[in-house]
Amino acid sequence: MATELELQIARRRTFAIISHPDAGKTTLTEKLLLYGGALRLAGSVTARKNQRRATSDWMELEQQRGISVTSTVLQFEYDDHTINLLDTPGHEDFSEDTYRTLTAADSAVMLIDAAKGIEPQTRKLFEVCRLRRIPIFTFINKMDRPGRPPIELIDELEQEFGIVPYPFNWPIGSGPSFAGVYDRLDHQAHLYERTERGAYRAPVELAGINDARLESIIGGNELGHLREELELLEAIGDTFDVERFRRGEVSPTFFGSAVNNFGIDLFLNRFIDYAPKPSARATSQGSQPAETDELTGFIFKIQANMDKQHRDRVAFMRICSGRFEKDMAVTNTRTGKVVRLSRSQKLFGQDRETIEEAYAGDIIGLMNPGVFAIGDTVTTGRRIQFEAIPRFSPERFATVRTPDPTKRKSLLKGLDQLREEGAIQVMRERGMASPDPILAAVGQLQFDVVKFRLEAEYNVEVIMSPLSFVAARWVEGAPEDIASMVLYTGTKVVEDIDGLPVVLFQSEWHIGALEEKNPKIKLNPVAQGETVLA
Repeated sequence: MATELELQIARRRTFAIISHPDAGKTTLTEKLLLYGGALRLAGSVTARKNQRRATSDWMELEQQRGISVTSTVLQFEYDDHTINLLDTPGHEDFSEDTYRTLTAADSAVMLIDAAKGIEPQTRKLFEVCRLRRIPIFTFINKMDRPGRPPIELIDELEQEFGIVPYPFNWPIGSGPSFAGVYDRLDHQAHLYERTERGAYRAPVELAGINDARLESIIGGNELGHLREELELLEAIGDTFDVERFRRGEVSPTFFGSAVNNFGIDLFLNRFIDYAPKPSARATSQGSQPAETDELTGFIFKIQANMDKQHRDRVAFMRICSGRFEKDMAVTNTRTGKVVRLSRSQKLFGQDRETIEEAYAGDIIGLMNPGVFAIGDTVTTGRRIQFEAIPRFSPERFATVRTPDPTKRKSLLKGLDQLREEGAIQVMRERGMASPDPILAAVGQLQFDVVKFRLEAEYNVEVIMSPLSFVAARWVEGAPEDIASMVLYTGTKVVEDIDGLPVVLFQSEWHIGALEEKNPKIKLNPVAQGETVLA
């Protein structure tokens, strides 16, 4: 008979949504919360008095620009399961923060715009999921708008990604005539009614493929077309293989319209059925099962000033095994220090509440007065270490300073906190006593966010001066070979926060030329703590 711990872990589903900007990620997130009962109506948190902003977009800058630039956690209950939705940044400039968040997920939902198909950011994030062997669901969104044929969209998925899409449902009509979806497992047509601005769950009517009501609703031509496509899918003869899905070879695929709530209920039901529960994770001491009494977890994000009134810092911890209890003592493997988790919180966007218990798969917030760093392992038992979280090559660089010398200390403190959060990478010129810090980012928006937060949260006016570099590589080799490295004009040697040497380049050509001239060293686009990865 299963223990209470095993039952609780089996109820957990922890996932992230990945997409290209404007594919509808924020809308899909809100509609999942709506169907899970966490929202009374879309855009408004229950018990937040009809607050009309995206639940997950809590930062003032996000609300001003209508974008997501921070990772947040949204937990809700659905069909006797606890769902942990890791809401990732919706802007392509923040792909590195998305990567860190994906380390905490057990599965991912890839969101596709039916009109545009696979887009650049989707490709990049798919490869991150594949690298981490994360099973992927696919939700093809915006079927209520003119778009590409469904057959063409699923063929593109297989051709580009080498993954086999298995359509669990099929759209009934498209664009203005989109009426619902046909469930291929239950052999039922789900016909939805639009609600005002999609704020409420869409009423649904069920009909069989040969039901006379179906033809009266969608018309004879549309019904004939639907039957032809369903027959084509059946002729292919594929059956859904759960093990192939878990290995990342097959993607359960769904069609719908998040803005109108069409297909959300079907997706959630199948997600509950097939998404993996928390399972064993690799550590320095071998595999760590989820169903063990030993509490373990790792820090994948740190966020400062979620509560502007208290200048707080919250460490996001993914629980990997066991049961968390308030006030329990844990060991930070990196420092060896014992920490009592007396101020632990359940997170829901910006909202927080004290949490008494949590289980493997859950994400909790730990008040963090400088105790934790990204990648730290927390344990009540053996001194294990989960896989470290890499840093990737930035593509934009700028120096930063304040025109007010009395604010330099505040500037450095703010940068240190933002760096620990993973909002920006900070580098410094080598051999200089007090140089202006060099900020390194994937995209320009990261600089905008850092400037905004330094001024809003730390009251520091800053001046950023762009640098002409476009790539960075960590240097691996013997100290004497690094010291005698031959450099070109258009390159610059700096060091990262761990003191590791990094070369900045003004073009891809410079990277190849430097490698050719210095055969004893290796240039790597990824670093992991004090280790450089090939």
